[in-house]
Amino acid sequence: MSTLKNLYRSSTFKRGIVLPSLVFIFLVTFLSSFLPDMTNKLLDSVQNWIFVNLNWVYVWSVTLFVFFLIALVFSKYGSIVLGDDDSVPEHSFFSWISMLFAAGMGIGLMYFSVSEPISHFSDPVFSELSETQRAKNAQLFTFFHWGVHAWAIYGVVGLSLAYFTYRYKLPLSLRSCFYPLLKNKINSPAGDAIDAFALCSTFFGITTTLGFGIVQLNAGLVKIGLFDSKEYGYQVMIVFVIMTISILSASSGVNKGIKFLSQLNIVGAVVLMLFILIMGPTVFLLGSFSEGIGYYLNEFFTLTFNTHAYEPSTQPWFYNWTILYWAWWISWSPYVGLFIASISRGRTIREFVCAVLLIPTAFNFLWMTIFGNSASWLDKGIAAGQLSSMISKADELLFTFLDYFPIAGISSGLAIFIIFIFFVTSADSGILVINNIASNNAEKSPKWQLSFWGILLALLALVLLNAGGLQSLQTMTLITALPFAVIMVMFCYSLIQGLIVDNYYYAKGFSPATRNWSGELWKERLGKILASKNQEYVEHYIKDTVKPALEELAMGFNDREIPAIVSSEDKPVQVSLTIKHQLIEDFTYGVRSKSKTVSDFLVDEGNIPGVKNSQSYIPKTYFGDNRLGYNIEYFTKNEIIADVLKQYERFLELSSEVKNEIFTDITLKRK
Repeated sequence: MSTLKNLYRSSTFKRGIVLPSLVFIFLVTFLSSFLPDMTNKLLDSVQNWIFVNLNWVYVWSVTLFVFFLIALVFSKYGSIVLGDDDSVPEHSFFSWISMLFAAGMGIGLMYFSVSEPISHFSDPVFSELSETQRAKNAQLFTFFHWGVHAWAIYGVVGLSLAYFTYRYKLPLSLRSCFYPLLKNKINSPAGDAIDAFALCSTFFGITTTLGFGIVQLNAGLVKIGLFDSKEYGYQVMIVFVIMTISILSASSGVNKGIKFLSQLNIVGAVVLMLFILIMGPTVFLLGSFSEGIGYYLNEFFTLTFNTHAYEPSTQPWFYNWTILYWAWWISWSPYVGLFIASISRGRTIREFVCAVLLIPTAFNFLWMTIFGNSASWLDKGIAAGQLSSMISKADELLFTFLDYFPIAGISSGLAIFIIFIFFVTSADSGILVINNIASNNAEKSPKWQLSFWGILLALLALVLLNAGGLQSLQTMTLITALPFAVIMVMFCYSLIQGLIVDNYYYAKGFSPATRNWSGELWKERLGKILASKNQEYVEHYIKDTVKPALEELAMGFNDREIPAIVSSEDKPVQVSLTIKHQLIEDFTYGVRSKSKTVSDFLVDEGNIPGVKNSQSYIPKTYFGDNRLGYNIEYFTKNEIIADVLKQYERFLELSSEVKNEIFTDITLKRK
């Protein structure tokens, strides 16, 4: 009992999120496990009704997301940084792309790379078309389902989360995206309900993928002879190994385990793809890739808006593929969006959108062309229809496809390795995301908490796999996509409102009365220009000029009963004035010693005596709202006081405007 109490005390769980989520998760698992037929029948009826009657909601929502993100790229907001103005990316570009790609598509690329194009190619609904047209359409539809539209769904959630988290210093949770609409109510039970919804959706999505993916991995291991059957005991073994590695990876953090495995995964996937390209019909694949991109671009608008209202014979296919995909991507977007946001600090909005929309899409197109078109080419030739006859056995289809290539055992082994790592990267990033939601983005959670979520994911996946309830859980996940699509539309509105205020806040200039600059002290200023700007010089300036100026100004505020505090540090040398407030953010004006690199040409220039080496120092301002500071090395004591006052005047003017509450409301500070 005492151990449980200690675990509870050390946890960072937020009860308002975790308790209702666990109740709902266990309820759905119970119904799916013990009443699978009844539950599946009921949920299928609900899903079919939604897909038939409300499919236009998915179409219009996804269309909005695509054009919304494209508009941001070309707008003035594209240069806004996801963080402070001087933030730099935390991860290299390759690491960033590898992680978001592994989390966003992962195992689906292996599962559907052969099965989806073959399914479209051989679907009876297109039997009246010529063989060539069916092949081109198979590639087109696969591009459509795995291209820009899918990543736009992830991009809207990821961008909204990253923006409100890193720009406005709100918690990394879905509730933060509603601040322009709900204001302080995001910290109420309404905010807990939003995060609980995200937790359940994420949990169901990962559990379903884990359960169905185990079947494919098991089939591959049987294919290469490591396992002799698909018995449940082998599946338990697979889950145990995957989740053990995933928990260890998640516990090591994003910068270690997850980053390494994601990079390893991308390298392995590229090797397998190049093997199929070289050993397959290379010229045909490269040519069809070029044609496929052109066909996709040409049909982009038709595909985007098409609901097949005038083609009732193709509507069942439309519901079972396009609408199901849109629902599936939307249901996964809380998880993928949260993870992408967590690794995207320091990117600009333009960089974020372009990378998220274009790079994974280009890779998906190349991947699906090489695997899908190779499968179609084989099926029409030496396979003689064998691949298309195995559509119902998607878990075995990839390995049967690889049998038609040299060294099939090695390529199948590599495919199994990639599937395995995809599983681990999906699971470990999923564990981190679930824990972040459950703890409302607590800075540091105990490792047992991450283990708890990993073990729970594994146990429920095995229970549902054994009881045949995975289909019901998948259907539940797809149903929840409809309300979340509406929530995502609200994300777009909130993001626009935030960007408008952001642009106004940071573009706000000084009042006209503060812009005059006198040349009265030009001789003193000339001496400072020609002085050596070494570290000692700047530190003396901060201590002898800046600090007395701030102390004198603080006395003036305190005399008027406005609390003002001057604080200083030695490493690096810095001093700041903080004016305290009760309901709005404190005002802070500080100056610190900042190094900068000087051009070698300037160092060698004999007519500039103040520049003696390539490392120079300046006294640079910094502010409580994280705006970029500026050099004040030529300011006198009185000019420093005047500069602080004009910054404070600007601060008060901005704080007086209602629309700037998101920046100045002190109640939004993280605990």
